[in-house]
Amino acid sequence: MIHYSLADSFFYLIFYSFIGWSAEIVYSAIKQHQFINKGFLNLPVKITYGICTVILIHTFPTMNQNFFLQIIFAFIVFHVLWSIAEIFVQRICGLKEIETSNIPTLNLKSQFLFEITASLCIAIVILIIHPFIHGFLRAVPDLLMNVLATATAILVVVDFMSVIYSVKTQKLRKEAIYRKKETQNLATHLSDSIWKRLNKAYPGILEDSSVQSLTFAKGLCFDKIIWIFLVSAFLGSLIEMCYCRIAGDVWMNRSSLLYGSFSVVWGIGAVVLTITLKPIANKSYLILFLAGFFIGGAYEYICSIFTELVFGTVFWDYSHMKLSIGGRTNVIYCIFWGILAIVWMKVLYPIMEKEIEKISPLYGKIITWVIVFVLVFDGLLTCGAMIRYTNRQTSPVPANAIDNFLDMNYDDEWMEHRWPNMKVTYSDKHDHLHLFTH
Repeated sequence: MIHYSLADSFFYLIFYSFIGWSAEIVYSAIKQHQFINKGFLNLPVKITYGICTVILIHTFPTMNQNFFLQIIFAFIVFHVLWSIAEIFVQRICGLKEIETSNIPTLNLKSQFLFEITASLCIAIVILIIHPFIHGFLRAVPDLLMNVLATATAILVVVDFMSVIYSVKTQKLRKEAIYRKKETQNLATHLSDSIWKRLNKAYPGILEDSSVQSLTFAKGLCFDKIIWIFLVSAFLGSLIEMCYCRIAGDVWMNRSSLLYGSFSVVWGIGAVVLTITLKPIANKSYLILFLAGFFIGGAYEYICSIFTELVFGTVFWDYSHMKLSIGGRTNVIYCIFWGILAIVWMKVLYPIMEKEIEKISPLYGKIITWVIVFVLVFDGLLTCGAMIRYTNRQTSPVPANAIDNFLDMNYDDEWMEHRWPNMKVTYSDKHDHLHLFTH
């Protein structure tokens, strides 16, 4: 299995974002006989394609050259990312009905055909063309690759901030121009040009998009996503604790974080299911079950690979079970995901949505950002403690001040008390230490 550095992954993210953007431009030129930049950024990139490709180049090698499984997985990943991108653009730009591709998304059938075509093309590129690109990239010096990755990252961040600024200030500038109080400087001209491009690329922009509702977290917005994550992460941790009590006759901490009782896997899973299943929430139970079956299974598979690549850890292994899929997920658990999708979209989410929107708008905003601040730092601290716990098994002497801080406050005894089922073993297959918690 090929191991990619952070610089490699970022290069591929930008490179394949450009390839995806170029493909849409070519299709638009052929179909509509005009040039339309359908990307959210000004740079010639469509980030959705890049993220999808990076995920797949890490996951495909684990599927034992099973082409059918790879195609299904590629479609699921692309569908989830495309759904998230649509929600993001809608909330940022204040769009009611938009087309986020050059293919008109008039109905679910056309959207499905677009997504299956795009995911099939991405899979073929990864399997056939990517090995040659990766071989060529190996000849590029690491220093040059790191410099290029850093410079590109800065450009993307600056470009992103300029687009956000243009979108958020457009209505204020219109009012100022109407009152003849606006100075037409260079920044204003640039911002207006960005807005015109977005208006051309995403028809359906509301003139009153900046008008805020008095209802807290109306629709599927950032605030509601944070509350969905928080409530689901807490309930997920509680459910697992009760399951361990019933199955193993022992109370066991199932939280993913150092502080608080929150399961990050459950929280993110609830957010992913909400974003991807909301458009089909009114469909039949069978459709919801199948969507949850595949999306949930793919999500669990990606989580397993992510923890292994980032932390050098393995939190679950189903290799010993029947119907296992690479040891990272299992058909039985996919069935559970399908059932959970039905219960979530038909029963739990509608109730949660109503209760969240009852929160006071002012207090809701304050509490939401406090939660974000606390969870981000709790998550960063947990990542640091986990990585140091793994490294401490082979390098007990702290190498810097951060290692020393983690050793003093989160030593082996502290970590094993927090996660009593966590074991450290050595794996010849991956040639590094892994953490097993199941």
